[in-house]
Amino acid sequence: MRSVIVFLLIIAIGITYQKGWWEIPRQWVPWQPLHVDDPLTLVTQWKLKRLSDDRQACLAALATTPENALSYTPLADHSPVEACPLENVVRVHSTSVSFNQSFIASCPLALAWVMFERHHLQPTAERLFDTRVSRVEHAGSFACRNVYGRETGRRSEHATAEALDVTGCRLDQGQHITLLRDWNETGEKGEYLQQLRDDACTTFGNVLGPEYNAAHADHFHLGMRGYRLCR
Repeated sequence: MRSVIVFLLIIAIGITYQKGWWEIPRQWVPWQPLHVDDPLTLVTQWKLKRLSDDRQACLAALATTPENALSYTPLADHSPVEACPLENVVRVHSTSVSFNQSFIASCPLALAWVMFERHHLQPTAERLFDTRVSRVEHAGSFACRNVYGRETGRRSEHATAEALDVTGCRLDQGQHITLLRDWNETGEKGEYLQQLRDDACTTFGNVLGPEYNAAHADHFHLGMRGYRLCR
């Protein structure tokens, strides 16, 4: 039902914009370019999904990231594994944070991460801890496999580099936060992780964490498929 409402809203906004009845902010206009610091709206995810088949528009959106806040390399379409060709991908080296290792991401996934980081990851850290995140730890993005590594079934989002598994982070003040240890913590670390899980759904299509199942006890699966599926 929610996706239907969003779809109807997008149509209504588009008609209003085309008719010129009043000026609508860019972040609410489905066909306006996406900028990383635009306020997040119900249209944001729709814009992100449209970029999966538009390499140049996606790279242009990434280019709206302020200088020194994103280091990445656009990659040509290739097949690191024969069964899993990759299209419209980049290698993310760093953002406002460092990573335990660089990772390959679909361009929309990289863009969704940067927006999540700028709108939620860092502001929430500043609010709760009065400091910023300096490093994010992850367990990878690309893996040519089916869901849960099963021999049969549908392909995982990782097979197309459309998901990133985040295990924890470090703050500028040195505090270490991990999903495995701190998810059920009653203090600020637990609050931070649970707030991030909820907020991530504004940019990622699906967010799976410790409350989803045992397989996600130690990480957030941040994927591009679906719409605001938070568990």
